[in-house]
Amino acid sequence: MPKAFKSVTLVGKPTDPNMREYLHDKARLLQEYGVAVTIEAETAEKLGITDLPRVEMWAVGQISDLVIVLGGDGTMLATARALLDAQIPLVGINHGRLGFLTDLTTESIPQVINRLLRGEYTVEQRMMLGAEIFRGTRLLSEARALNDIVISKGGLARLIELELTIDDAFVHRQRSDGLIVSTPTGTTAYALSAGGPLLHPTLEAIALVPICPHTLSNRPIAIDSRSEVEITLVQADDARVHFDGQLHAELHKGDRVVVKRLAKTITLLHPPGHSHYEVLREKLNWG
Repeated sequence: MPKAFKSVTLVGKPTDPNMREYLHDKARLLQEYGVAVTIEAETAEKLGITDLPRVEMWAVGQISDLVIVLGGDGTMLATARALLDAQIPLVGINHGRLGFLTDLTTESIPQVINRLLRGEYTVEQRMMLGAEIFRGTRLLSEARALNDIVISKGGLARLIELELTIDDAFVHRQRSDGLIVSTPTGTTAYALSAGGPLLHPTLEAIALVPICPHTLSNRPIAIDSRSEVEITLVQADDARVHFDGQLHAELHKGDRVVVKRLAKTITLLHPPGHSHYEVLREKLNWG
């Protein structure tokens, strides 16, 4: 039977002390199945791996048809942002803590890889968000996120004031520690800690979750994923916008952050029978 994937790139969490060994184990397993294996260049550099072919992240989509990510959800988030344009499927192996995105265990990998290579898997598309930051009419920067885009106070412990508009319709002004604009994927991350709703990852929606609002009636809401969200910073001594909790930009009074769903999606592969509800039950310790 022809292999479903003939070339695989491995991406690992470089701060994991055991990651070098993990990557070599997975590389050997894939090579035993006749798969061409490369390792992402930054991963190889930071872990001192010299015995596997390297590939720069920007070129992964040109030589591989699958990426296996070993680490926590943070590693998966960074990889997803970098490879969105390549439109290459991702598989996550958890070496972090909760692991909502990297949901496979190390123990299950030999069987899972065997089934993946036989074409036995389920496909899940995850939406991403893009943001444009404006100062007046000038576009300052752009970024994207798989989990969330967060406008929040910086180092000063003072509330900030935001004005929220959805599809050019004024919603409200809020004084709070900030606002989370979350994909369904991100509702198990910061948005969950801030009291937001859990959305199924395939739902066509965006969650807006205030962070410690001064007015307690200011509640999280879910809106259509096709909506355009605009947040204007009305008042703040120190504020920032964060992307997946990994990138950020400073905001000034009057700056606008315009958030839209991106046209492209991230493809995650799971073993047959994968259940999001089982993942929630396990990770959140439901009875």
